[in-house]
Amino acid sequence: MISIRYLAFLWLTTLLACSNPEQPSETKVQQTPKQTQIDNAKDYHSFANPDVVKVSHIDLDLTADFDKHQLIGTATLTYQKIDEQGKTLILDTRGLSILEVTAGNTPVDFELQEEDANLGSALYISLPAQGNQVTIRYHTAEDASGAQWLTPEQTAGKQYPFLFTQAQAVHARSFIPLQDSPQVRVTYTATIRTPKELLAVMSAANDPDTERDGVYEFNMPQPIPSYLIALAIGDLHFKAMGERTGVYAEPSILDAAAKEFEDTESMLEATEKTYGPYSWDRYDLLILPPSFPFGGMENPRLSFITPTVIAGDKSLVSLIAHELAHSWSGNTVTNATWRDLWLNEGFTTYLTYRIMEMIYGTDRYNMEAVLGYQDLQADIASLPDNDEILAIDLRGRNPDDVFSNIPYEKGALFLREIEQKIGRDNFDQFLLEYFNHFAFKSITTDQFISYLDKTLLTTYADVLDKERVHQWIFEPGIPDGAPVPESDAFSKVDNARNAWLAGSVTAEQVDTQGWTVHQWLYFLNNMPDDLSEKQLDELDTAFQLTASKNNEIAHSWLLIAVKNEYKPAYDRLYSYLVGIGRNKLVKPLYKELAKTPEGKAFAKRAFDEAKPGYHPLTVHVNEKFVE
Repeated sequence: MISIRYLAFLWLTTLLACSNPEQPSETKVQQTPKQTQIDNAKDYHSFANPDVVKVSHIDLDLTADFDKHQLIGTATLTYQKIDEQGKTLILDTRGLSILEVTAGNTPVDFELQEEDANLGSALYISLPAQGNQVTIRYHTAEDASGAQWLTPEQTAGKQYPFLFTQAQAVHARSFIPLQDSPQVRVTYTATIRTPKELLAVMSAANDPDTERDGVYEFNMPQPIPSYLIALAIGDLHFKAMGERTGVYAEPSILDAAAKEFEDTESMLEATEKTYGPYSWDRYDLLILPPSFPFGGMENPRLSFITPTVIAGDKSLVSLIAHELAHSWSGNTVTNATWRDLWLNEGFTTYLTYRIMEMIYGTDRYNMEAVLGYQDLQADIASLPDNDEILAIDLRGRNPDDVFSNIPYEKGALFLREIEQKIGRDNFDQFLLEYFNHFAFKSITTDQFISYLDKTLLTTYADVLDKERVHQWIFEPGIPDGAPVPESDAFSKVDNARNAWLAGSVTAEQVDTQGWTVHQWLYFLNNMPDDLSEKQLDELDTAFQLTASKNNEIAHSWLLIAVKNEYKPAYDRLYSYLVGIGRNKLVKPLYKELAKTPEGKAFAKRAFDEAKPGYHPLTVHVNEKFVE
């Protein structure tokens, strides 16, 4: 699901941290009892039985009914009996209406089990003695957790409806009956039927020149995990950015998006030079409506991207680098269970920093690494010890609980330490070989450790040891002696902030000429919690912070305003909450507002107006603050 501090994913629970980098941390809570006898190869968040019968291919034929808010049609599953005595195929579903299951046009028995709040319902299908396919006729629920249906008024163009899906972590089962586990990789084809004025795109081979006729054909020839199956339908148009890269978006934002992300082709080429060929043919971006709850989602061939990172100055394009990096770490080499998410996100966050350095230089690399480290420190300060572990125990919990800065930033810091100990060139060679060795496979933390033991821990035994590796992966916190990112560009920001707080200079006298967005974020994010109205007014007058068009800067400033009840910013705060649905940006504001009766009443007014346009995940995550 989901960038360095961006993506993630939430549902139904009071989550522990962010995406997730997309969610700020909650306060310190009681640790959950440590469980024993965990089967590290078992996916505890799927009912499926791939060890007995394993699905290898899916053929979809779906009609998008915008009146009923349903996907209606069939899924034909090709399977292989791992156990020749296997007689039952077990699939994951959530809220699906299963109308019929057939094998070779002959109905077969099926049973939908009782629903689990986190995991949905298991679908048991009795398999015939012969054959290797079953066809399931079904339709989705109107409120499917993995789909959002938008009215024309909720889109950028205001003329046509819009649909998009979001499958990570376990929401693919809400729009397709399948084995919804990252350890099950499938190829797929799809026929998607839509109103003729709309265009459908998927995480598959998309033809930028396809005829807009209401029937669209797709093929994904590489095996992918279920959480990477994605669909979007809307008034979408295409603009190329390079030979292999382009943007799909509504017409009103197409040119701005293509300009903002025009360096994507350069990012792709630079990453290939260091980490090996790109395996997915094209790399296109889909710009979603503002209600998209995350920064980005790394759906192969077509990353889904929030419009909130279109800043006009490329200051937030690390998100694009992050989703692109997933093409190597995550999409090609995938975590086998959600316990192993750090293998996706830690590696990808490390690659993101490296890509940003390749394209934009070392200063930017250092600044973004410092901001990421501060995010990690915030989560370390607030999470229970069990949730500070890379190989987290998620049994009995919603898998979305895994999303915090731990798998992202702690995972990346672990890899950065290895890089510093063995040398960057040597570590790059290791990553290249690692991606090749496990290409198109889903692996566990234990498999990674075994591979590390046979490679780096053997070759560089003088500087690496298994005890330190286990400390990083299985113990809470940041190990003593871990790398601490630093940035010279932030030193003058600290000096400026301290001088202003001390009264040595006025806000207008602070020399901000040439400051980057990252310096502004560092300036604001490290302010003391308590500021006077005079101080706030002085900052706002000098820097026009309430009027900032950069969504990240506006977020940091509005959070300061809420903490100090700075009412001149509340009109902007209201429009901000109503106008976007990205959890990283709205959740901290709702949470802070809810701390006072007056703030909670304000939050409820904004939430009630915004709710019809929020994604179901955004609703579930934030409604607790306004109850």
